[in-house]
Amino acid sequence: MTKSQIHKKTDMLEAVTNSIGGYPVGFLVGLAILPLSLEWIQKDPISANLTITMIYVSVSFVRTYFLRRIFSKYKINDNFLVLAISGFKRLDRFYRRKRF
Repeated sequence: MTKSQIHKKTDMLEAVTNSIGGYPVGFLVGLAILPLSLEWIQKDPISANLTITMIYVSVSFVRTYFLRRIFSKYKINDNFLVLAISGFKRLDRFYRRKRF
């Protein structure tokens, strides 16, 4: 496999991970922000919408940056499923050692 193919594979893996991770993060942000801003949306929809959008953009930026740093730090270019399986195996070994 060429370096270009590896980079494309890594970029695709990162994009998929970021997209999949975006749903639960956005959902949790929505659960926190939207109920708090119901009155504000009714009184001043434009500024409320701009502020809520900026919060979502900021959270998305932090999530993307965080994932980018993880991918860079660990030089992840392997199959994501292999990575996830090895992570679960490590957790399983850890918890088996902690049993009484």
